[in-house]
Amino acid sequence: MKDLLRTSTSLVEGIENILNLQAKIESDASNKYLAMAAWLDRNGYANTASYLYKQAEEEREHFLKVFKYITDMGGIAVTPSVPEVQQEFASFREVFEIALQNEIAVTQSINKVIAKCRAENDYATEDFMMWYVAEQREEEKNARRALELFELINGNEADGKFQLDVQISKIG
Repeated sequence: MKDLLRTSTSLVEGIENILNLQAKIESDASNKYLAMAAWLDRNGYANTASYLYKQAEEEREHFLKVFKYITDMGGIAVTPSVPEVQQEFASFREVFEIALQNEIAVTQSINKVIAKCRAENDYATEDFMMWYVAEQREEEKNARRALELFELINGNEADGKFQLDVQISKIG
């Protein structure tokens, strides 16, 4: 059977490239959350580990959504390589400090995709990416809330760590 060859696409090369970069960023975010969840599991924070395992899966879904959009539009989606990710963390709190910085970086990347869409008059891709804008507002809010809980609950004592583990798992 002959393979279907897509001979045309409305995606200009620059949009296709930046979407493939965004797909990689989403995939990397999934792997980072997976490593964070594993660290939390190893260190007794089972509730929060479960929360971050779910976050890892959500980021994977975000990756797949961009990946599939590229192919749906007749482009060439590139399967991203899996880079090494941080496996060890200095503290429970550091996990969420890094998570927030990662979410901010994802937001900035999404903004670059939208800016490129506007420069290329690619309204379909801009419309597609607006879902990510709304999603990132929620992701950043949740990451900030986790850090707020460290301020509200004394995480230096055993009871405080237990409460943090329970309360963070309820975010979102």
